[in-house]
Formats: sequence, C-alpha cells, structure tokens
Amino acid sequence: MSLLNRRELLGSAAAFAIMKPRIVRGSAANSAVRVGLLGCGGRGTVHAGNIAQHTDARVVAMADLFPDQLERAKAQFDKLAQSKGYAGVAQTFTGPQAYRRIAESKEVDAVVIATPPYFHPYHLAAAVAAGKHVYYEKPVAVDVAGCRRVLEIGKQAEGRLSLDVGFQIRMAPPFVELVRRIHAGALGEIVGGEAHYYCPGLETRQWPGESGAALRVRNWIDDRVLSGDIIVEQNIHALDICNWALRNHPLKAVGAGGRKGRPGDCFSHFNVVFHYPDNVPVSFSSVQMGKTPFEVTERIFGTRGTSQSPYSGKLGIDGDQAWTWAGSETGRQGAFSVAGAFDDNLAQADSEKQKAFIASIVSGRFHNQAAAGVEAALTAMLGREAAYTGREVTWDELLQSGLRWDAGADIERML
Repeated sequence: MSLLNRRELLGSAAAFAIMKPRIVRGSAANSAVRVGLLGCGGRGTVHAGNIAQHTDARVVAMADLFPDQLERAKAQFDKLAQSKGYAGVAQTFTGPQAYRRIAESKEVDAVVIATPPYFHPYHLAAAVAAGKHVYYEKPVAVDVAGCRRVLEIGKQAEGRLSLDVGFQIRMAPPFVELVRRIHAGALGEIVGGEAHYYCPGLETRQWPGESGAALRVRNWIDDRVLSGDIIVEQNIHALDICNWALRNHPLKAVGAGGRKGRPGDCFSHFNVVFHYPDNVPVSFSSVQMGKTPFEVTERIFGTRGTSQSPYSGKLGIDGDQAWTWAGSETGRQGAFSVAGAFDDNLAQADSEKQKAFIASIVSGRFHNQAAAGVEAALTAMLGREAAYTGREVTWDELLQSGLRWDAGADIERML
C-alpha cells in the first residue's frame, strides 16, 4: 500500500524536474511542440484547440477509433492551421491500433489523451513508453487497479516527461486566489463543507448501423464501466476542489444513489458524506438527469468565514476576511457544456492549463501530476463504492480491495 500513502501522493504531485531548456526531439527551445490528439470528440478538440490557439504548439497528428469522428476534427484543425499560416494535420490514424501508431510517431512530441476513461491507463502507458509528453484527461482510471498502474507510469515519466492531468480548474485565476486565501487562514479553523454538481441529462446519440462493442464505445458516457459512472467521470472536478482546499483526501465515506431517470447503467444521482481528517465532514450531492438546471459549487465552512466557489456567480469569502472575485457578482447562471468549454469563472481555466503544459515542455521544467490525478480518482471512487454498497467505506479498505473492472473481451479487442 506504500504506493498510495499521502506523503507519496503529494510528493509526486508537486514534483518538478529542473532540466536544461529543450524540446524532447532536441531542437531549439523556441521550436513548436508537435502535438497529437488521441480521441477526437468534443473534449479532445477543446483541449487541442486551446493548445493550437494559445501557444506556439501545432497539432500535427490525430487518432480515433472511428474515422467519421476523426475527419470532423481534422477539418476543424486544418482550417485553424490555415488561418495561422502553417500546414494542417499531416498524420491520421484510425482503428483499434490508432493509439499505438500516434504514440510511436516520430513526428509527435506530445499527446493529448481524451478517450473514454476505461482506456486511459492503456493509452497513457503507450504514450509514456514511446517517450511522449502527455496531457491526460480525467479521470486517470475507473478502478483501483488502473490507479495503481497510473502511479507506476508516473514514476517512469518522472524527470523526463511532462504528464499533466486535466483538472483545469486548478489553473482558473478565481479559484487559485480563493484557495490561496483559504490556505492562508481566511476561514479560520475548517469545520465542514458542502459541494454539489447538478446538470441536465445528456442526449443519447443514435448511431445507425452500429451495434455491440462499437455502440458501447460510441455511447460510453452512459456505460458505467467505460465512464466510471458520473461521480468519477464528471463530478470528480468538484471533489478535486474539495481535496485542494482541504489539502487532503477523505478517510471514509457513506452514501446512496440510484439510476432513475437516465439511460444506461450509470447512476443518475449520488448523495455522499465524505469524512476528512480532523473530523471535517463534506456533504456532496450530484444529479445528471432530466431537465435539471446546471449548477456546480463548493462551500467550505470555517470559524471565521465561509467560501463559495461556483462555476457561475459570486465567488469569494464571507466573514472576517470578506473578499469577492471582481466580476463574479452578477450571479449569472452559466450553461452546461458537454465539451467543458465555459465563459464564466472557468473562462481561463482551459487555456491557462494548456499553456502551462506546453511551457513545461519548452522550459524543461516537467510536470508530473499522475499522483494528484490518482488521489482525485480514488476520492470519487470512494464515494461511488459507498453509494453502491450503501455502507461506510474507508480509504484503506478501498485501496486494499484492489478493485478491477472488466469491460469484456469485445471491448478489450478495441484497445
């Protein structure tokens, strides 16, 4: 269990290797980083698009299991490249081995991985083994076995590659300043917290002619094993902010939930109480169904004040050290974005995160966020397992379970 103790989690998450400025292929430090996109859906194109628009890096390769999805994304990036005066996507790869081919391409320096979560550890392993820097969408895995594998891959990357995990909210300026103030003592002694993630049901797309494993992968968001369920795949952002603000992970959780109101075998709602060290409980609720209005926030309660950190609306602190992020007072409710592109308190989150990723490669100050990604994933899994079982589950019990999910032989053949 030493791989997953708190000291190692935080130590690896904070680690940066200081090396001479260079690009992995050995060219001048001001050369454009060549990026490959693995997984050409909505979230992947947002990530790669931000990299192409906000940095000097260029998207030169794309890979996806499905040719139609790749072609749509390629047309978008070819148009962007043309507007910036350079060549478009030179390499494309489709089919079950596409992830290996883009990882092994000598024309690619860094890979953005935005595939269904079940595949994440497999795809990360291939990219790091090929010596590629990785921007890795959350969650890092859907089970404990996958988390262990990601930790081992993170050790292989340490000091030689950047491995960034897509918790972009940690780079959003309003949230950065809020957490800085919390850590400086603005709330006094922390006594508890509350968080929620509410959003409408997602439309299940129709895919004429598709069946079996291909249809499962097309509609992975409704598949419990492929997605990790909504608390691991989506709600993990809110739980990661709680861990960040409290500088720890929960020790145990108790919860409930159910599947009413949405297709597939994922839960439509969760209600979980996480117990953090120093007797600090955090209640969390989640809904993804029907016409639910979109609303996400976290509150931390202390003896001197209370923080609130919504995606949209007033973000700040009420209490002895009252403070509000300028411009957030409007209270405007933002719209839900399947691809995760927002224009509210998260407006700069993606661009800042991806700029930092490319800068780490160019400077040689490599990031290694594997352990931080694992801690967030395990936190979400703790809540998931508590709700699934209807009983209290401890952090140590979760780790000792060695939980491993199997999507079936048909899916494994598509890796």
